[in-house]
Amino acid sequence: MLIPSIGKEAIKKFTKTIESYQKLEEELYLSKPDIILVVSPHGSMFADSFTVNVCPEFETDLREFGDLTTKLKFKGEMTLPSKLCHATRDEAGMPVKMVSEPKLDHGTAVPLFYLTNHLPNVTVAQLGFCEKDTKTHLEFGYLLKEQIMDTNKRVAIIASCDLSHALTSDSPAGYSPAGAEFDTKIQELLTTNNIAGMLSLDETMVADSAECGLRSILILMGVLKNMKVTYRSLSYESPFGVGYLTAYYSL
Repeated sequence: MLIPSIGKEAIKKFTKTIESYQKLEEELYLSKPDIILVVSPHGSMFADSFTVNVCPEFETDLREFGDLTTKLKFKGEMTLPSKLCHATRDEAGMPVKMVSEPKLDHGTAVPLFYLTNHLPNVTVAQLGFCEKDTKTHLEFGYLLKEQIMDTNKRVAIIASCDLSHALTSDSPAGYSPAGAEFDTKIQELLTTNNIAGMLSLDETMVADSAECGLRSILILMGVLKNMKVTYRSLSYESPFGVGYLTAYYSL
C-alpha cells in the first residue's frame, strides 16, 4: 500500500509513515552505508532454518499486487552473507540455508523503495527468520554482529515487519485485544532497549496479536546487544488495522 502505483489514493492514509521514511532516508544517507541487510518476513522461509539470500543482482517484484512497473535493481552483497553462512556451520542449533532468489519480496522492496534513492552504490543482502524460538533469533543476530564487526564496510540493517494485524474489526486477522497490547508493549521495550522483556513476552498474547515483526526485531536486537545505541521512534499509525512503526537505532 505504500508503493504509489499500488496504494494510489489510499496512500494518503500513510502520511506519518511516509514522512518518517523521508526522515529516515536522510539519516541513512548521512551514515553512508556500503551494505544494507534486510530482514524480511516475506521472503523464503523454512520452519527450522534461517535463510540468507545471496545473489549478484536483485530486482524488486511486486507482480502479485498488480504492479508490473516498479522495478528497482540492486547489486547483491556476496561476501558478508557467505561469511555468515560459513560461521553458522559450527554453531549447534543455528541452521542456515543459503538461497539465491533474484526477485525481492515486498517486505524488502518497500523499505528499499523509500530509503535508497540517494545510495546508488550500496549492495544489498536479504535475510529471513524461521520458526525457532525467540532466544535463537537473538543469538542469530549476535552471530551476524560478529561477522559485521569483522568487515571494514559500513553496514545498515533494516528489520522489516508489521506489528499487529488485529487492531480493529477491519484488520486482516480480525479484532483481538492482544493487538493493541502487543503494539504498545513492543514500543515500550524498544524504547528501553529491553531485550529480556522481548524474550519473555506472553506467547498467547503474541500469537493473538497476529504480528509479523517480533523475530525481525529480535535479530536486530541481537546485532545491537552490548552496544551503546540511541533509539528514536519517528511514527506509529494503523490506518488499516495493522500497526506500522517507523523507528531506528543509531550508534
